Amino acid sequence: MIQDNKTFLLRTQKTAYMLMVNDYGHIEHIHYGAPVSIADAKALRYKHNMQYGSQVMYDEADLDYCLDNVPLNWSGIGKGDFRITPLEMEMPDGTYTSDFLFEYAEILDGAIPAKTLPGAYCGDDSTVKSLILNLKERVFNIKLQLIYTVYPDENIITRRTVILNREEKPLILRRIMSFLLDIPNKNYKLTNFAGDWIKEANRHDQSLVQGCFVNQSTTGSSSNRQSPGIMLSEQKTSEDAGCVYGFNLIYSGNHYTAVELCPRGMVRIISGINPLCFSWTLNRDESFETPEAVLTFSAEGYNGMSRNFHNFVNRRIVRGPWKDKERPVLLNNWEAHFFDFARHKLLCLARRAKDIGVELFVLDDGWFGSRNSDKAGLGDYTINLKKLPGGISCLAEKVTKMGMRFGLWFEPESVNTDSDLYRSHPEYAIQIPGRKASYGRNQLLLDLTRPDVRDYIVKSVGSILDSAEISYVKWDMNRHMSDMFSETCKQGEFYHRYILGLYEILERIFKPRPHILLESCSSGGNRFDLGMLCYSPQIWASDNTDPIERLKIQKGLSYFYPPSTMGAHVSQSPHMQTLRKTALSTRFNVSAFGVLGYELDLGELTPIEKTQVKEQIAFYKKWRQVFQFGEFRRSDCDNNLEQFTCISPDKKRAAVCLAQTLATAAPSNDILSVKGLEKNIKYHLKTVAQKIEIARFGSLLKHVVPISLKANGLVLRTANKYYAMPDGEFSAEATGQALCSGIGLNNQFISTGYSSEIRMWGDFGSQLYTIEAEVAEETEAAEKQNK
Repeated sequence: MIQDNKTFLLRTQKTAYMLMVNDYGHIEHIHYGAPVSIADAKALRYKHNMQYGSQVMYDEADLDYCLDNVPLNWSGIGKGDFRITPLEMEMPDGTYTSDFLFEYAEILDGAIPAKTLPGAYCGDDSTVKSLILNLKERVFNIKLQLIYTVYPDENIITRRTVILNREEKPLILRRIMSFLLDIPNKNYKLTNFAGDWIKEANRHDQSLVQGCFVNQSTTGSSSNRQSPGIMLSEQKTSEDAGCVYGFNLIYSGNHYTAVELCPRGMVRIISGINPLCFSWTLNRDESFETPEAVLTFSAEGYNGMSRNFHNFVNRRIVRGPWKDKERPVLLNNWEAHFFDFARHKLLCLARRAKDIGVELFVLDDGWFGSRNSDKAGLGDYTINLKKLPGGISCLAEKVTKMGMRFGLWFEPESVNTDSDLYRSHPEYAIQIPGRKASYGRNQLLLDLTRPDVRDYIVKSVGSILDSAEISYVKWDMNRHMSDMFSETCKQGEFYHRYILGLYEILERIFKPRPHILLESCSSGGNRFDLGMLCYSPQIWASDNTDPIERLKIQKGLSYFYPPSTMGAHVSQSPHMQTLRKTALSTRFNVSAFGVLGYELDLGELTPIEKTQVKEQIAFYKKWRQVFQFGEFRRSDCDNNLEQFTCISPDKKRAAVCLAQTLATAAPSNDILSVKGLEKNIKYHLKTVAQKIEIARFGSLLKHVVPISLKANGLVLRTANKYYAMPDGEFSAEATGQALCSGIGLNNQFISTGYSSEIRMWGDFGSQLYTIEAEVAEETEAAEKQNK
């Protein structure tokens, strides 16, 4: 970080962010992008020496200075800047005009922790620096801090805002954003990630047009409708080339990001807490702090931007003993049993899970109170001894004696009205007195703004966790928020105080129990955000386990979040979300690019399927470090293919998934291009063994076998249980340069013939490839390079 008088240059390895205090005391933005020198400030500065009709002058002594024409890092209302504002507040005199001017700057070592919110951390890293710009309102004694923290190795800059009222009269905040940024328009494309339940984080692109685009959540959480992260990129940006900005927010509640293409050639971005229903009163000496926003820039395409975010999440967001630890392969019993289980059923499933190599057995919903359906029992964390004689401790002990860890599902934020908790404390639920409540999944939410509710959750969940050998928790939340009301706070503060209450609960439960791996969930990916990742190292990405849908979901999430954060399970086929039937190999190949789990009734698998699952898990364990913590890359493919790649940090190993959505007749030859490897090293590529079930061929078999077979006959059905045919076997040796350029693959099936080398993909087919460096060749290449 460099300061030259009132000009500041914030530098990372590959980016630069420059700003200055101008003659009027406003924070003027100069540059954010590729590295520049502070000596370039004058040349880079936006020139504004002409007047526009109808503009409002800031000072009549300078007719050329209009805030509407200046690229800024902060602005207010009422002084001539008519672009979207980061700040709306009712001043002590009842007006809304504000004008914050620079007082002084501080440059500090390390990150500055927020008092009420989770944020990024730097540990002992001495390269991390923070800049605090202290501003004061021109008329009133109101202070504002703009806090910038620079993470050089991750090419990340975070920003947040703190406001302090020193006036005798109260100040009412209606809107306060975490940051404002004005950049020159370069015909940008805006990308957001929107969807719904079971179709989270689908990518959507649109060119910026004059006006304002808003990406927001209004559900009470970060939501599956519009994820907090957005990108701005040049029109021709690809996965590996082109300039792109990425913005995200460390927050789990209602978020708001607005991008405005302004009339005079600038793009303004603001982001923070959604101002919907927001009103926060600051009395004298009270302050308010915003969530931390995360900004990055890359000139290396979307993959470059993602690398910055992935490194930042793994190093600066996820914390605790599980930060760098390989996550266990789990089996969750939900899709096998739903609510219909007893201890003997669970133990039978657990034994089968152990036999195939599962490391963590998770008991999902239905183990407590009168929880035999989703209509009752939620909130009563007393163990159902009819289902579980001996309780959770007995079950956990039996599972751990098998050699697996034991995990448990909770939904602590919700309550059924048919529960002992609600009957005893109806005031704990969120509902408006005198009005009929609206339900979601037959339940209400608990009022986390109340200290007694928070205490109840901490005590009830904590007592269960301490009663048995539990090493994993799945924390669920299955509805959007409605009927927002609490007796404990002003109603305009409710949404934000709920999230503050949630963070407090998570801190109180899991900080004293660091051995527990927490996986958060909200009907899948309804709360997949950086705020939750500060407490849970992984998040259940979606209730949709159809691998073809998961390609889109996991790809969308991957722009901001690394594979180590994504829970991804192999389930039964046809899939309950789509009725689509997919191959077991494809289900695994997609799930491997996340934290692998299984969610199905293992007793329904055929002998050959059990063998395949066992082989899948054994393979994943050997390559787990690469899948979970390797460098993740997407590839630019046509609409029919998707390619995911994970590369080890030393670039000696890589895993690649090439997947097809729909087959076409007489498909053209496919080229596999793998970027990011060492160009001069020789690698060996081969397919991971997978099989195609005989029944896939149906009546076509009668044309190639010497006996008559019926497609649905006993012989074929029996053979299908015990035998499958090799699919797409392939190997090659090539340098990293050749792999980058692209190597030819074997043909897909083209109407006739079969061999083990043909890729028998059809609809929804895929292949997994491993790439390993040849050590001798690597050593030779290194010696040549040194010479």
